[in-house]
Amino acid sequence: MIQTEIRIAELDDAEAIAAIYAPIVRGTVISFETEPPSAAEMRERIERTLQTHPWLTAVRDGRAAGYAYASQHRTRGAYRWSVDVTIYVAEHARRNGVGAQLYTPLMAILRRQGFRAAFAGIALPNPGSVGLHEAMGFEPVGVYRDVGFKLGAWRDVGWWALTLSTGDDAPGEPIPFRDLPDPLG
Repeated sequence: MIQTEIRIAELDDAEAIAAIYAPIVRGTVISFETEPPSAAEMRERIERTLQTHPWLTAVRDGRAAGYAYASQHRTRGAYRWSVDVTIYVAEHARRNGVGAQLYTPLMAILRRQGFRAAFAGIALPNPGSVGLHEAMGFEPVGVYRDVGFKLGAWRDVGWWALTLSTGDDAPGEPIPFRDLPDPLG
């Protein structure tokens, strides 16, 4: 496996992250966004996310190779122990282990924060993403049929779940990412 540096995203990563994401938005149904966000918008997303959830960047040979982050699953209070996870890998870095290299520390951080479950929504068909998520231990939990219209057709989104912790005891509050000491340690 090629060596990849995994680190906490920095605001200066926004341009490279936007460049990875833009062709996915423009030319695929993988993302349901219809207009690629600017580097400035991506910078704001990174800054906002890092207050509460992790956002990781993969760097290979000095070049951004991908990114992964977590976000709030739903707004109702009882959902606060669940997160949605997102991952995108640059075209030049796909099928080389970058996805697993990003997701392994992301899930470890989420466990340390006190989250119970991670959910991934995958626009279908997407065998690469399904394969990555299932290799990481995610299990399919359902499909939203015809939930989005993009590139001239109705699209389905499959949902996969990963249990991050178990037990029946009342949980402590999740630790905001900004308060987590040594997140990658």
